[in-house]
Amino acid sequence: MAKEKSDGFIEERLGIKKYLDAFLYRKVPRGVGWYYTLGSATLMAFILLLVTGVFLMMNYSPSPDHAYDSIQHIMNDIPFGSLIRSIHYWSASAMVVLVGLHAVRTFFMGAYKYPRELTWITGVILLIAVMGAGFTGYLLPWDQRAYWATNVAAGIAGEVPVIGPWVRSILIGGNSIGAVTLTRFFTLHVAVIAPIIILFVSAHISMVVKGGISAPPRK
Repeated sequence: MAKEKSDGFIEERLGIKKYLDAFLYRKVPRGVGWYYTLGSATLMAFILLLVTGVFLMMNYSPSPDHAYDSIQHIMNDIPFGSLIRSIHYWSASAMVVLVGLHAVRTFFMGAYKYPRELTWITGVILLIAVMGAGFTGYLLPWDQRAYWATNVAAGIAGEVPVIGPWVRSILIGGNSIGAVTLTRFFTLHVAVIAPIIILFVSAHISMVVKGGISAPPRK
């Protein structure tokens, strides 16, 4: 009886049942297979990234003098730190692969057509944002591999006609990778790209719920 009153109290004031029903109880078209779960798998990878990322952020120092040491501290001194960092690392790699496969599946299944054009646009923005998150996060361990990989990537970006040098200058913050670069990458990774992903994931899921799951194309 108490539970019924509690449910009624919450539902009467927030009215969340209809939103939960729309999210959890959706019609699934005939012919849908496991490849339709790529979007949900990407979402789960992102949730893991958020949870583990908060832990890492609380123990990471974005400065050239302490970045590498803080990573070693997380890996060797903090209980389960190595596990949490590994989950973050592999979730990031998985999310890049999953969001790419999800985009390919959506394109070849024709799920970008009317009335789901805006859903496709938000998905493309998410793909770009995820790539940006992977790029900015790669430098944060501040080891030799991260340094030289970022140096090569920045050099490639600098070769883009017209805007290349400007893009490289914005990314690097000088003539070579240094303290400003690490600070910018950390800021972009945590304070810019992550909120953008959260915003567009929310919009993307809302559009998927509203538009429903697209049926596979007929043979």
